[in-house]
Amino acid sequence: MILIAILLPWLSFFLRGKIFSGLLCLILQLTILGWLPAALWALFSRHHELEDRRAMLR
Repeated sequence: MILIAILLPWLSFFLRGKIFSGLLCLILQLTILGWLPAALWALFSRHHELEDRRAMLR
């Protein structure tokens, strides 16, 4: 999933059911300069989601 978040950030959001964020990320990624922020956003979002799951299990 991390590789998908780096290479295709918009797909990472779609696979997790966040359609609006995925579309926004896709628009951002369509620009060459927007690819890096989109990838970082997807990675950060994925990490934050995993932390939330761990906190709920405690």
